Amino acid sequence: MSAAPPVPDILWFLPTSGDGHYLGTTEGSRDVDFGYLREIALAADRLGYFGVLLPTGRSCEDSWVVASSIAPWTERLRYLVAVRPGLQSPSVAARMTATLDRLTNGRLLINVVTGGDPIENRGDGIFLDHDERYVVTREFLNVYRDLLAGKSVNTRGKHITIEDGRILYPPVQSPHPPLYFGGSSDAGIDVAVDTVDKYLTWGEPPTQVAEKVARVRAAAARRGRKLSFGIRLHVIVRETNEAAWKAADSLIHHLNDETIASAQKILGRMDSVGQQRMAQLHRGRRDKLEISPNLWAGVGLVRGGAGTALVGDPATVAARLREYQDIGIDTFILSGYPHLEEAYRFAELVFPLLSIRRHGSKTPQRANTGPFGEPLAASRSESAS
Repeated sequence: MSAAPPVPDILWFLPTSGDGHYLGTTEGSRDVDFGYLREIALAADRLGYFGVLLPTGRSCEDSWVVASSIAPWTERLRYLVAVRPGLQSPSVAARMTATLDRLTNGRLLINVVTGGDPIENRGDGIFLDHDERYVVTREFLNVYRDLLAGKSVNTRGKHITIEDGRILYPPVQSPHPPLYFGGSSDAGIDVAVDTVDKYLTWGEPPTQVAEKVARVRAAAARRGRKLSFGIRLHVIVRETNEAAWKAADSLIHHLNDETIASAQKILGRMDSVGQQRMAQLHRGRRDKLEISPNLWAGVGLVRGGAGTALVGDPATVAARLREYQDIGIDTFILSGYPHLEEAYRFAELVFPLLSIRRHGSKTPQRANTGPFGEPLAASRSESAS
């Protein structure tokens, strides 16, 4: 008898690089300021999402500053924030991590980010090739984890040398906040299976995700380790499948061939194997975007990183999520446009259909039966047929 799939955690996304109703245009765009980001975080906290992912890179507001400013307004919500090996000293990153974990009472999650745009990397002072960046990542994580675990560190590596490294104020979570990591290359997987807690993949078709999970799981087992798995997806959920697909078409309505070609040229210069796998799903074409049942690659026409969305009515999307659960995925990091509205849609329409850990406190809803407020005729009573 096969084991039951793991009970998943659902995270949402804080769009610190922008938000709106459409991709590839300023029409319908929305200012992303502190108030708006706080509004999304408060909604995610209230609705029962496990946490929120904050993106990293020069096109985004700084994730540590945003998380630090918004976290005090929320009660249970966790914040998945990036450390950047090669950009940060592991000792400084460990102090930042311990501090934010303490100030949020253990609500910090860590996203280890090694890849990126080579041009952006050079702008940040990183001139290493793909595989060498993972050498730095391994050295970084070895020091970073030991420091957070309360150890004194003395090491001399190829890229990182530390003498009497230590932190004085430990994190709340022991030995450290959970480490999330995504990397589809051989070098990335080799580092992941030795150092992190959760391996992430972007939203590829279930058959491809199953192959990747099996590969990483086997590699970890050979090292005597066991990882959990998460997936990064967009969602477009409406009350009917027809409405959901109409919303997907609307999202890319303003994209023209020139905009797509320009975006694909930029994405094509990246040396990320995961990004290359994303691009292969649609190959820059908008005529065959449903790459697997209800898995739509339209977002990836102009967006780097996560480029696929689950599209459909609540029952359909829940069924597709369960397919990933059956593979072994226990964490879903989701987003949708605009992020505030879609956070509500997904929680209200899909959460009731999933066996998940709800992290918010919700009071039972009841129909408004008057006599004041909304008209009685507009309410749904329990006795209505």
